[in-house]
Amino acid sequence: MTTTALAALSLLPAPLLRPRMPFSSSKKGSGGRNGFKVVAVFSEGESGFEKRSSWEAIFDVEDPKPRIPHSEGKFLDVNQALEVAMFDIQYCDWRARQDLLSIMLLHEKVVDALNPLAREFKSIGTMKKELAGLQEELAQAHNEVHISEARVAAALNKLAHMEKLVNVRLTEDKSSNDSGSDPPFPSTSSTYIETSEVKSRKRGLNVSGPVKSYHPNLKNFWYPVAFSNDLKDDIMVPIDCFQQPWVIFRGKNGKPGCVQNTCAHRACPLHLGTVNDGRIQCPYHGWEYSTDGKCEKMPSTKMIDVRIRSLPCFEQEGMIWIWPGEAPPSTVIPSLKPPPGFEIHAEIVMELPIEHGLLLDNLLDLAHAPFTHTSTFAKGWSVPSLVKFLTPASGLEGYWDPYPIDMEFRPPCIVFSTIGIAKPGKLKGKTTRQCSTHLHQLHVCLPSSGQKTRLLYRMSLDFAPFLRNIPFMHILWMHFAEKVLNEDLRLVIGQQERMLSGVNVWNMPVSYDKLGLRYRQWRDALESGVKKLPFVKQNM
Repeated sequence: MTTTALAALSLLPAPLLRPRMPFSSSKKGSGGRNGFKVVAVFSEGESGFEKRSSWEAIFDVEDPKPRIPHSEGKFLDVNQALEVAMFDIQYCDWRARQDLLSIMLLHEKVVDALNPLAREFKSIGTMKKELAGLQEELAQAHNEVHISEARVAAALNKLAHMEKLVNVRLTEDKSSNDSGSDPPFPSTSSTYIETSEVKSRKRGLNVSGPVKSYHPNLKNFWYPVAFSNDLKDDIMVPIDCFQQPWVIFRGKNGKPGCVQNTCAHRACPLHLGTVNDGRIQCPYHGWEYSTDGKCEKMPSTKMIDVRIRSLPCFEQEGMIWIWPGEAPPSTVIPSLKPPPGFEIHAEIVMELPIEHGLLLDNLLDLAHAPFTHTSTFAKGWSVPSLVKFLTPASGLEGYWDPYPIDMEFRPPCIVFSTIGIAKPGKLKGKTTRQCSTHLHQLHVCLPSSGQKTRLLYRMSLDFAPFLRNIPFMHILWMHFAEKVLNEDLRLVIGQQERMLSGVNVWNMPVSYDKLGLRYRQWRDALESGVKKLPFVKQNM
């Protein structure tokens, strides 16, 4: 499945190059064609410094250092658990202030760069370089603020949940006449305190039996769930993620939101309704919800305070991301952009009837291509005497020998591959560097349910830019993607049936299974609670 587009490329003419598109601001109506509004500021003496000092004091908040309440046992009591939640709130508040301060300082730099007095001493080229750099820094700072907002919202929701648990516990204690010891307070991802390191130990790889419930640690990542081009202002995208139904839509400000796909009133699926003025309307009785889950309209009845669950949701580099875990969202969303010089030609979404781990096993294996894909991209491939995946001693990326294909697994569910091709549909050379033209692929395997995966596929080329302008070209890409997938699915579905009946699908790994094995070992360590995960530079 790794080389979906090669068969389609065999039909295409010689390559042409396409120039890069100029940068333009995403903000509209701000004064210029590219979104910059020029503001000239004249300042004399120390007045500018005094004005800056007046608002910098607002951000002069001491950094809350990491704090863990003292606990004699493995679990925290109710008061200690509530204290942990308060620590989360304090940290998120400090982080949000720092991000906002960064934006204000960057705004001042932009104003300084555009000041008429400063322009007299700078060339136009220097001004353009400074403004381009500042615009990039400002965009990054805005992204960090949005993520901080999501972290604060998650921490507040957790605090409210903890308060409910404390109140329930206090009520139970008050009504109970039992003088014996109380049972331990239930553990959550934020209240569990490890008393000793979890030691990793070697053991055989066993992937068999019914699919277990997804481990909470696997949910604490940013997951790309849709392409931005598929989420129009009046469109809803229903998804399943970790066996829960969600729906994505754009709010009044155009930013995406993700709420549970179930109305609070009578449990009707919200995606069957419509989007009105940035709110999703239930088709049953017209209740309308904003992107944060708050019900803002209840026709034909008295308005009451109702809210459905929402997830932190963010848009970056043409993809919609969500954070489904209980832990506060990470401040960094990874970049999934194609390498420099590549243009995106196809973005395809498919719902597949297989567990996401089995799909990743398949994507991380190229040795099966000459036997499985005999009617698509691997048609005519000879069977090598030896297939190897060469990778660093500790890493989740490398290259295939003898195929000119680089591959990387990026936690939690992403596979990159870069394929060197000599002419459309044909491989050439022993490494991708020896090839002049390349195909780059992104596969995202979102865990929908125990036997269902949402696959996001993106294909990019560093040649033939004219293909982007050919009508109905996306239909051709879709046709070949489905053809390649069907060659894999008939085998992987058979694997899944046997796995569910108790057969170990990783019973006898060999040398070319290295990358798939490392993915399984990484996931096993994550679900076991190991602090230092194998094959990654840092815990993600």
